[in-house]
Amino acid sequence: MKTLIYSVKEFEKPYLVCANKGRHEITITNKPLTLETACLAAGFEGVAVFTNDDASADVLRKLKQLGVSYITTRSVGTDHIDLDEAEALGIGVGNVPHYSPYSVAEHTVAMMLTLNRRLILANEKAQRYQFDLSSLIGFDMHGKTVGIIGFGEIGSIVGKILSGFGCKIMVYDKVMEKCLSKEFDFDYVDLDLLLEESDIISLHMPLTEDTKYFINEQTLSKMKKGVMLINTSRGGIVNTIDVLDAVRDGKIGYLGLDVYEHERGIFFRNHFESFGRDKILVNLMNFKNVLITGHQAFLTKEALTNIAEKTVENLTNWEKRDDGSFASTIRRISRENELMSN
Repeated sequence: MKTLIYSVKEFEKPYLVCANKGRHEITITNKPLTLETACLAAGFEGVAVFTNDDASADVLRKLKQLGVSYITTRSVGTDHIDLDEAEALGIGVGNVPHYSPYSVAEHTVAMMLTLNRRLILANEKAQRYQFDLSSLIGFDMHGKTVGIIGFGEIGSIVGKILSGFGCKIMVYDKVMEKCLSKEFDFDYVDLDLLLEESDIISLHMPLTEDTKYFINEQTLSKMKKGVMLINTSRGGIVNTIDVLDAVRDGKIGYLGLDVYEHERGIFFRNHFESFGRDKILVNLMNFKNVLITGHQAFLTKEALTNIAEKTVENLTNWEKRDDGSFASTIRRISRENELMSN
């Protein structure tokens, strides 16, 4: 299948080429998919995109006009793709429902430990040959209550890792409810109890209409003062303005974000010398108790290998099929996999 792959970073190229093994005629570009760059897809049957590409209705209509019949995203989430419009246009949609839940889960726990033990500040002080410890006091993870919101593959692995630290694990998942309660010795609770009792809260949900701004002024008000909040799922789950206010007034004592609701056009690029930086993001980074990583939680060799292989597999499957039900089937499967994998 002749496919244009958008938003490819240098570190991705060898994985995609290796996975393809010459099966498909692929063209790689570092340009993101936008309404303006959709024209690059002229003559291609399929396109592959990433999380910050724009596959909104207008873009999909333009792709369809250019002859594109399939779009696959190199991610679990499909919130950047208008699935309803894709189905209406007959464009098949695929995702990568499983790549390495361990990569995101381990990064989540790494953020918790880094914030707790103030490792960034400790390193900065050591680089200046300052070894006083007064500003580096942390807390034992053992015995702390961790609330996990969203209990798919990633959330469950986070729970298993933290249970090894001796943490008490509380789980809230609106979709799965208590279906895993026999497998994991965790407390399955309602949302209010989790918010009220948790010392650490970790978010592992897809971004949907229901989860948009799930963390907001109201939910923040129910949390403990000084709570640690970690988001490695999707930026739009968090109302960043409300969270910034909560950091300012001490409601949030530690904040770790691998994603940001306005990250499109910012993350995955070097803006070191650019002006007009995002003011909200800059304000967040001015706090010593805030840790920002640029959507890198997925970034392991294993994950990159699996993402590339599944992307090529999607292309191969499409090439083998031509029945009209395929687009709607992929649309349904994508949504189900997205819910189960976060």
